[in-house]
Amino acid sequence: MYFNEESVVFCNGKFIKATELTTSSYSQSIHYGNGVFEGIRSYDTDQGARIFKPYEHYKRLKFGADVMDIKFEYTEEELTNITYELLERNGLKDAYIRPVITTGADMSLLTSDKTDFIIQCWEWGKYMGDKLLRVKTSKFQRPNPKSCFVEAKVTGHYVNSILSTNEAKKNGFDEALLLDMNGNVAECSGANVFMEKDGKLYTPPRGHIMAGITRSTVIDICKEVGIPVEEKHFTIDELKNADACFFTGTAAEVVGLQSLDNYQFPSEWKDTHGYNLMKLYKREVLGQRQKAKAS
Repeated sequence: MYFNEESVVFCNGKFIKATELTTSSYSQSIHYGNGVFEGIRSYDTDQGARIFKPYEHYKRLKFGADVMDIKFEYTEEELTNITYELLERNGLKDAYIRPVITTGADMSLLTSDKTDFIIQCWEWGKYMGDKLLRVKTSKFQRPNPKSCFVEAKVTGHYVNSILSTNEAKKNGFDEALLLDMNGNVAECSGANVFMEKDGKLYTPPRGHIMAGITRSTVIDICKEVGIPVEEKHFTIDELKNADACFFTGTAAEVVGLQSLDNYQFPSEWKDTHGYNLMKLYKREVLGQRQKAKAS
């Protein structure tokens, strides 16, 4: 699904076949979840492959490495150039890109001074698909920000996402919605959430959430086109009185919700800000909005 015998990855300074990758069974990343990663997309445009906001993604990768005390010395520019070359070597334009820094063989609970850095890419459609989602409120909470760095994409943090997704799927739902430690809406298992009520959008503020790059892009688009948007805490009861709701993320892009638990969102999806933003976001990642503004 993700690679074949011709697939190329970037590993520790070299381009090699994906089939040549090896992993130590003593890696801290396997035993303790100590590693960081990113999810990035490239799009096929009139000018060729276009990686969307690579500097922002690689800046966040470096932030994760820094807070986890993982040695990592590449610059955002170097990483961007390497990624474009990797896409070319794999003959890909529309692609999902997964850089990951793993930590070496060390059974102590001090970050290993050995690391491996890998960038992989493959063709991958929208993670949550295009249909409206049926979502379940999870019994699992988003991690307490005093227990970890919630804005870093640390590999071990995503056990929380797996638990909530498994719970939702086993109960016949498409996705899970997690609350924070205070009972406010946080995010879904792998994307941020926006609520629409009376023509205005609301999204949880930073602090208990992953500060998504797609989320910030959508907020910027809202401000440009005049859609009122506010970052504020809101409860599950408030969300169950909303007109509409949608998720945002690099893998998911923009996807609407049909229902939350037993609550059906009343607005027709095509009449919502979320639907409009889904279209605008697609134009944004393809570079079409910039061209229109320039002309």
